[in-house]
Amino acid sequence: MDWMLKELTTSVPYVRHVVVLSSDGLCLGQANTATDTADALAAACSGMQSLAKAVAQMFPHGNGFMRMIGIEVDGGYFSLMAAGEGAYLAVLADEEVDAGLMGQSMRALVVRIGQHMTSPPRDDVGQAM
Repeated sequence: MDWMLKELTTSVPYVRHVVVLSSDGLCLGQANTATDTADALAAACSGMQSLAKAVAQMFPHGNGFMRMIGIEVDGGYFSLMAAGEGAYLAVLADEEVDAGLMGQSMRALVVRIGQHMTSPPRDDVGQAM
């Protein structure tokens, strides 16, 4: 899947890291990102999506699911977007990025390859031990 993610780093200037992760923090794919950085980002994003889901469940007319998180900090932007059942797309970019273009490109990527970005729950975890 990494080659599909690479397009986001080349089509949107100033995108620094692209990671696809499962809801439990497993890195499923990456582009422009070292393995250690991708793993750390996936773990952090797992916590963020869990917190966002807890907040989403407080809306009485919502479905309790997180669709997107956006964070602006000194130095750049972070976006985390739902990308299929149990899968998320995370992007970090420098402050010069066009945040609208980044979000639009993330949505297009999720729509285009959403079926590849699904991480259903692992039911057989206990059987492997």
